[in-house]
Amino acid sequence: MVEITRKTKETKIKLNLDLDGQGRAKINTGIGFFDHMLELWAVHGFFDLVLSVEGDLEVDGHHTVEDTGIVLGEGLKKALGNKAGLKRYGNVIIPMDESLVLVSLDLSGRPYYEDDLVFNRTQVGGFPVELLEEFFRALTNNAGITLHIKMLRGKNTHHLIEACFKGFGRALDVALTGEERLNNTPLSSKGSLGEGG
Repeated sequence: MVEITRKTKETKIKLNLDLDGQGRAKINTGIGFFDHMLELWAVHGFFDLVLSVEGDLEVDGHHTVEDTGIVLGEGLKKALGNKAGLKRYGNVIIPMDESLVLVSLDLSGRPYYEDDLVFNRTQVGGFPVELLEEFFRALTNNAGITLHIKMLRGKNTHHLIEACFKGFGRALDVALTGEERLNNTPLSSKGSLGEGG
């Protein structure tokens, strides 16, 4: 279990995260659709997440979403430790009705985010869809994760975003699986995972 608190002039965030959980989530960011997506991530990854965010939503949702990505990324990095004994890679393809999304990640220590998502709407439930990239970029930069999301097909913006969050949860759960053959060492030819791992 890790706890992260972050306070700026724009947001106040408190996070409790257990990667070895049961998928229990209690989330309040002030943006209902974003809360729902984070809950899906926790449920489908079997992570326990308690998250409270007070942001300057009177301005817009940018600071709230990006700063949540920063804090969740910091929490993931702290919880992952040296990643000894973990499979390291996770790949899934998630269907959500007409949508199909591939999520692939590496707990490499090297932050990188890429997607090719195309949306038909600019907003879903008060959540500007352009903030999806801001969230995942902030998260990967602070967690030290390489994350690729590929849209294989899809039309409904809600379904596409939902598949992204479910897929990120499932792929991370796969990467966190223990590998006995590693004898509690990181999966790296260098002997450690960090910058250039």
